Amino acid sequence: MAGDADGSLPTPASPPGNPDLEKTTPGPAPPLASDEGSTVVQAVVERWKHEDLLERGAFVLRAIVLLFSLLAAMVSAFNKHGDWKDFDLYQEYRYLLAISLIALLYTAFQAWRQVQRFRTWKDFVPREYSGIVDFAGDQAVAYLLISAISAAIPLTNRMREGADNIFTDASTAAISLAFFAFVASALSALISGFKLSKQSYI
Repeated sequence: MAGDADGSLPTPASPPGNPDLEKTTPGPAPPLASDEGSTVVQAVVERWKHEDLLERGAFVLRAIVLLFSLLAAMVSAFNKHGDWKDFDLYQEYRYLLAISLIALLYTAFQAWRQVQRFRTWKDFVPREYSGIVDFAGDQAVAYLLISAISAAIPLTNRMREGADNIFTDASTAAISLAFFAFVASALSALISGFKLSKQSYI
């Protein structure tokens, strides 16, 4: 051998390659379309549940406004006990009655509209305007109720200082009922404002 004749060590041969390793190549990444699709569907379902909860909450609050404004209007209208104990003689109480009736009519209309949406999933108010209609209406009713309450309270306090009777008690009851209607209307306005801020026009 030439290596032995020259006195040098033989050069070791390289080991043969593994044909299985040489043929193995990384495959393509698994598709993520199914995962993304399920995430989108889940997000849409969660949004529908959230919107349904807000819709039902607004309906309950408007039903409360309807009830308390009706009671306030009835107590005011029947607060007639002769002589000076007649709500017709006082502008503040007439104003309270008028605003209670306005709140009653508005919330009755909105409750009927929501019932129609629950039943048919349709709204006769265009979608791009429904949010602003709800928000503006709830805000206006809440403002009118608190203004009527603010006008009636000083008169009632002056009357109760001079005489505490069934007329002043009925006036106080009407004011309290109108206040409960105001609180529910203000909460409904908050929900309407939130829905308006999240409304999509696409």
